[in-house]
Amino acid sequence: MTPLSAVHPPNPIVSTHILGIDIGGTKLAVGVSTAQGKLLSSERIPTNSSEGPDRVLARLAEVCHRVIDKAGVKVDGAGVGCVGPLDQKTGYVIDPVNLPGWKKVPLVDTLKHHLKMPVFLDNDANAAALGEHRFGAGRGMANMVYLTISTGIGGGIIINHQLYQGENGNAGELGHMSVNFAGRPCGCGNVGCIEAYASGTAIAARTREAVKASGTSDSALLLSIAGTIEQINGQAVVEAVRRGDPLACRVWDETIVALGSCMVSVIHIFNPRRIVLGGGISNAGDLLFVPLRKQTKKHSMPMLHDICDIVPAELGDQVGVLGAVAVGLDGLARANS
Repeated sequence: MTPLSAVHPPNPIVSTHILGIDIGGTKLAVGVSTAQGKLLSSERIPTNSSEGPDRVLARLAEVCHRVIDKAGVKVDGAGVGCVGPLDQKTGYVIDPVNLPGWKKVPLVDTLKHHLKMPVFLDNDANAAALGEHRFGAGRGMANMVYLTISTGIGGGIIINHQLYQGENGNAGELGHMSVNFAGRPCGCGNVGCIEAYASGTAIAARTREAVKASGTSDSALLLSIAGTIEQINGQAVVEAVRRGDPLACRVWDETIVALGSCMVSVIHIFNPRRIVLGGGISNAGDLLFVPLRKQTKKHSMPMLHDICDIVPAELGDQVGVLGAVAVGLDGLARANS
């Protein structure tokens, strides 16, 4: 039997050029890339989702045509990473929270009409996982897990060089892995989700609660950074931890314990070679990765832990577009197989 780590991904057609489209609640990002992830042209504009899907997609199509013209190459297809929920098989976006009014929007068919090329769709977290696997910190890894720790926590799972999508395309909701069965309520309706503890939004909320509960005697430095209790956000907490604010450090230590519990479960369930962490909170660098690796090692089975790296993502602000490019490459490979 061939081990999973020895199975190689499909080889992309090296001359292929792909249009990558990243659709988020606040921005639309578009780029034309080679099959090796070299961006030839790109552009970003505000989403302005209140205009409604028809007008937003018409503006998006205009940007796509500009970017293609600027690249000066023949584009073979388009990949789209979009906030979910969505249905990859039908190409519909299904009422995302961050795109109000987008109820059962035929995104793929609409873009095919505007662009006159094959279009392939996946959610933004899966797209980012594919991008990091093909072009970033997961290059060469047969089995890896990607998590983005930002406003929320999203994820994507690569097994045997392939994106694992589950029975109906919704696998990888790692932010809603429960780390405390009697814990904090989460926006998904569950309790104790890691998103309710370790997302940037949750870190800020927990810190504000701690300040209100204990007073400001041990959070003066934090408040000098943030301004007021209401203005505390994830970035302010990270900076306060760097500078030794006692209250911020306590919240951060609790965050590391919660996130470490998530990492342990990921390691034990998926046995990955690498876990890649992206998103704004990952920019904390060693402040995050050093204690998180220590916490994860403490509670993981050695046989599984010792072959798994926990590393920062590499694609930065380009992860949305390059992730969408990876979606397009995978879609073309399937269509041509």
